[in-house]
Amino acid sequence: MQFGVSTHLYHDARLDRDHLVEIAAHGFSAVEIFATRTHVDYHDAQILADLSEHLRDTGLRAHSVHAPITESLRNGVWGPAYSLATTDEGARKRAVDETITALRAAEQLQAAFLVLHLGVPLAQRPDGRDNRRNAVLRSLGAVQGAAAGLGVRLALEVIPNPISDAESLVTVIEEELEATDIGICLDSGHAFLMGDLVEAIEAVSGHLVTTHLHDNRRVSDDHLVPFDGAIDWGETAMTLQKVGYEGVWLFELAATDTPRRVLERAQAARRRLERFLSV
Repeated sequence: MQFGVSTHLYHDARLDRDHLVEIAAHGFSAVEIFATRTHVDYHDAQILADLSEHLRDTGLRAHSVHAPITESLRNGVWGPAYSLATTDEGARKRAVDETITALRAAEQLQAAFLVLHLGVPLAQRPDGRDNRRNAVLRSLGAVQGAAAGLGVRLALEVIPNPISDAESLVTVIEEELEATDIGICLDSGHAFLMGDLVEAIEAVSGHLVTTHLHDNRRVSDDHLVPFDGAIDWGETAMTLQKVGYEGVWLFELAATDTPRRVLERAQAARRRLERFLSV
């Protein structure tokens, strides 16, 4: 069983070798690289080459890359969002272009997955042009074509909007795209905000290829360390085990404290989950 951490923990900073050293020092073996240009400039081949070297040095594996969702993040301020689900054609094409660039970065980093948001979470108050299924299908067609032969699998993330709940993503894959090369990233915190987490796991089980594990108190998307919120992690772990999930258990955590202290709590949470899974 492998556990990993998303560089979301350091999202507001330029990712450097010390961050990876810190993750590895807490016993994690895999990472997801969050593709925001102020965090990792995924357009720059030399930066990606340096990042690959840092990953080798620290013994970490690039499990996945998170496709871009914003132009920038500086001092807690988010730049304009990228959306694959907008009917604004100029904005949609920019999002597709950035996603394909991140896809090529994932290939260079030898990551297995590119995780995609379809649209914008409702908490961000999307306008009437966003979260449109017809726009999503056009965008996915372009990204899917670019992914052919690269060895990077697309994973659609469960997020809180009407086109990205668990059942809707299954419908997109099975009925609208008829895709065998696209999977689902089960985001525990998002699924919990929308309803029954166990039901969401069971709904996506036939397509589940990766995870984002984090907690909340069912009020906001807090990205807390597991066991710091209201999710029943014993039940969650048993359900993931029951549906046969054998991929990376990847923590996508917010910097609610210093990264080192968050990682210390994540290390303790990992041990608790391992105990659940060994029963």
